[in-house]
This record gives sequence, C-alpha cells and structure tokens, in this order.
Amino acid sequence: MSKAINRRNFLKYMAGGAVSAAPAASLLVASCKPASSAEGQNGTMTMRTNHNTGDRVSLLGYGMMRLPMLPEGSKEDPQTGLFDQEMINRQVDYALEHGVNYFDTSPVYCRGLSERCTGIALKRHPRDKYFIATKLSNFDNSTWPLDESKKMFENSLKELQTDYIDYLLLHSTGGGGRDPETGEELSGLEVCKRRFIDNGLTDWLVEQKTAGRIRNLGFSWHGDYRAFELLLQLHDEGRYHWDFCQIELNYLDWFYANEINSRNVDAVKLYGELEKRNIPAVIMEPLLGGRLANVNEEVAAELKQRDPEATIASWAFRFAGSPEGVLTVLSGMTFMEHLQENVATYSPLRPVSAEEHDFLMHIAELIFGQQEVPCTACQYCMPCPYGLDIPAIFAHYNKCIREGNTPQSSGSPTFRKQRRAFLVGYDRSVPRLRQASHCIGCNQCAPHCPQQIEIPRELQRIDAYVEQLRREGGAL
Repeated sequence: MSKAINRRNFLKYMAGGAVSAAPAASLLVASCKPASSAEGQNGTMTMRTNHNTGDRVSLLGYGMMRLPMLPEGSKEDPQTGLFDQEMINRQVDYALEHGVNYFDTSPVYCRGLSERCTGIALKRHPRDKYFIATKLSNFDNSTWPLDESKKMFENSLKELQTDYIDYLLLHSTGGGGRDPETGEELSGLEVCKRRFIDNGLTDWLVEQKTAGRIRNLGFSWHGDYRAFELLLQLHDEGRYHWDFCQIELNYLDWFYANEINSRNVDAVKLYGELEKRNIPAVIMEPLLGGRLANVNEEVAAELKQRDPEATIASWAFRFAGSPEGVLTVLSGMTFMEHLQENVATYSPLRPVSAEEHDFLMHIAELIFGQQEVPCTACQYCMPCPYGLDIPAIFAHYNKCIREGNTPQSSGSPTFRKQRRAFLVGYDRSVPRLRQASHCIGCNQCAPHCPQQIEIPRELQRIDAYVEQLRREGGAL
C-alpha cells in the first residue's frame, strides 16, 4: 500500500470520530463541514469574515496577474500598453456585480502595469465596495534600502488611485537573491531579513497601518521555509501581528509538494501553522498555474465519471476553498468565461466531503506519477539573460506528457507520431533561439522560482531528451 493511500486512510479515520488535536485531523474536519459564513443557497457568493477587521470577503478573489491583452496588431495604449482596459473594466464590473470584492495585484505584475489597470477599473466604483490587496515586491536588491521600498509603496497608492491599501503583503518572503556588492547567492532566509526586517521596512509599514494607510498587514511565502518560520516566530513573540498570510494550496500540494521537490513544503503543514495561530489564509495557485485544469485523459475521465456536470477546474477550486480558515482563493482570470465559471463554483461553495477528499488524494497520486515540471508560468524566472523562454519550454514539455506525446522507445509503434508531435510542437511553441539548448546554467533564474524548481537542471534534462528525439527516427 502506498504512503499516499496510508495518509488518506489515516485522515478518513480521524474524521470519522476519533478526532484528536492533531493538525491534520482538524484540517479535514474543517474542510468537510459547510462554511459557516455562506450567504445562502440561491446563487449568492460565499463570503468569509476576517476576524481582525470584520471584513466580509468574497471566497473568490480576483488575481490581477494575467490580465486580458489587446488583439494582436493593436496599437499600444500610452497608459496601459497592450492590456485591454475596456475588457478589464467589463470583467471587474461583472465580478463586483456577482459578489467578488477582493482584488489582488502587485507592482511587478503585467509588465509593471497591473496596479495601474486595476486602479482604473476599480476607481469607477465606490471605494467601500471592494478590497485592494497589493504587495511590497522589492525583489531587486536596488530596492532593498528603506527609502526605495517606501517609494514603491507610495507609487502603489498612486497607481491604484487610493489613499489606503486594504491588504498589504510582504511579497514572496522566502525567495532568494544576490548580495548587491559581492554578487553572492543568498538564501531565502537571508534575503527575507534584508528586504523586510533589518532595513526597518516592516516597522515602517506597521506605522503606516497605525496611520490608517494599511488596514491589514501580512505576507506571502514561497521558497525557504526558514523565512516562513522566522515571520511566524516574530508573530508569536509579539513583534509583529500578521493579519493574514498568502500560501499555495491545492489538492496536489496538500501532501505532494515536498515529494515533487524536497525544498517545497506540503500545504497541509503551511495551513496547519496558520490555523494554530488563527491567521486567515489567502490561497494562491489553486490550479497550479492551470495544471489542475489541464489534466491528462485518464485523470479527466475519472473526474468526469465522479461528477459529469462538474468542470475539471471546479474540483480544485472547491478543495482550495473548503478549509474554514481560508479567507479568499485567488484566481488569475484572463477571460470572461473563466470568471463566470469560478463565480458559479463559489456561489455558493459546496465544500468537499470526506469521500471527495479521499478521491482527490487519489487524483493527486495519479498526477504526481506523471512527473511533470511543476511550473505555474508565473514568469518570476524571466527575463532570461540568454533569451530562453523558460515557461514556454516547460509548458510544451508538460503538455506533451499529458497528451502522451513523450515517446521513450524508438521500437514503439506510435514512436514516429509521438516524436513528430513533440518536436514540431516544440519548434512552433518556442523559437529555436529561445529553446533549452541555449541554457548555460548561470542559475540566475532558480532563486526567484516560487516552486523551487532547479530550472537549469530541468532545462538540461529537456534539452537532452529533445536531442535524443532529433537523433532518432530521421526526418519529421
């Protein structure tokens, strides 16, 4: 019996009545009972209450990271570039009309234009009808000094056309970086200290909260778990009070994040630490960058057999929203149909049952066995100094795995067809000069990866596979 199945049986037993104080048990119990803050059963958005402020927050949060673009060939707008502000406005209007009131952005999203586009769209509505979340995204070491980080915060207020931020996050607190003087690679813990603690930035942000310019102060975490532990320690000691925390949570990462990459941490552990402290959780990557919406045929067939009316994505969104300590679940909704589907899933939420939880752990086990590169296309690794399109390389490789187009033996009767699909698709998806063969292993990308992917190693593995396919089988 596999370890994953043992875990499922353990949780099922604990949920069946013999419930102790064990965090894993309490999490499943919470995820299996209806949310106490649901607004009813007539198509109304499920709301959650932030106990720190009393905010009634929509369980679906609008992630403004992947905004709609203008059609190809359109003239660039001098204010919003190639982003389709008219469509952004329409989607924000629809979201607000259907109960979505949490909008999450950052100074670095959408080529640095997300805050501006978000501010334009939201300014058209009464300020008390929505909550703005943005971040101190001082990734570049030139922005680590206190005065430079202060400028970033002030510019966020200007771009968002507001006098205060409802939810301000220290952004990606476990991410690595380089020493600005020596160029030495630094751990996520050390970078966290330099970006937010040692420079006095968080103390200054607390002052801004006291002054009413920030209503809730929290942090998002990826990467070095020691940074997560440090910030929680500071919370426990009373130096800072975190009003919320943003973590990655989905049914694959619940138990498999650490097995996919030993430097990652399972979501059940992250959520458990927040639950113990009564810190509301904001959820990112409920679909793992679309990976849990674009599953292979075997997985899709099982999901459809279980519930023919449910979309593939809705299973992941229901799982992410079920724990009661979750304040909101973020989704980057580029298209109106994505927004409409997600609104329907949470209007109201139907929490996963104990049996559905076990079923999704089985699905996670199937997906884990595919060994895809766990890339979410967040673009934090870009731009590559040597011109590689890293997310596109990983996206094509993963797509071919899901579609069964990664042939392993030239003796297979389907080898030629699969080989052609992989290589032709690769050249169409990624221009030759931006393919994995041009990676020199400089490793400038890896410290910024929220998924802790050893990017150069994965690129070299994919390049070796591509070269093997090109040598075998002759012409395409």
